[in-house]
Amino acid sequence: MNAKTVARASVSLVCASVLLGCATIMHGTHEDVGIGSSPSGASVTIDNIQHGMTPVIAKLTRKDNHVVTISMPDYATFSATVTRGVSGWVWGNIVFGGLIGLAVDAISGGIYKLTPEQISGTLAQARAMNDGIYIRVVLRPAADWTKIAQLAR
Repeated sequence: MNAKTVARASVSLVCASVLLGCATIMHGTHEDVGIGSSPSGASVTIDNIQHGMTPVIAKLTRKDNHVVTISMPDYATFSATVTRGVSGWVWGNIVFGGLIGLAVDAISGGIYKLTPEQISGTLAQARAMNDGIYIRVVLRPAADWTKIAQLAR
């Protein structure tokens, strides 16, 4: 084998490896997730990065989980997590791409799909009181809170 033949074989092998990522080819490494709220016009933050106002479509990487926060002045904040799960295209890799295709999709994130595909947050209006006592009922209080009462069963 001469140098040209080895170079061609190497390039062909690299191209075949990249092209064998079935899920990456079929649906890419990013996914569009629609985000809305009621009322609309709320601020959307994904993974602590501002993404605009609702309604918005965010292009998220498939290989990561994402925390979506929807907020608006005078309203309680809404949070949701977009999680990754294995895509059905993984079976295409096993049948057609083998281990190389599976590895390409796993590295690129194409092996995953995001759930949910749509997020709709209903923002509850916060009630402000000028005077008085605020009562918050929680399952696990923060360590720095002062306990003033406890409900009995």
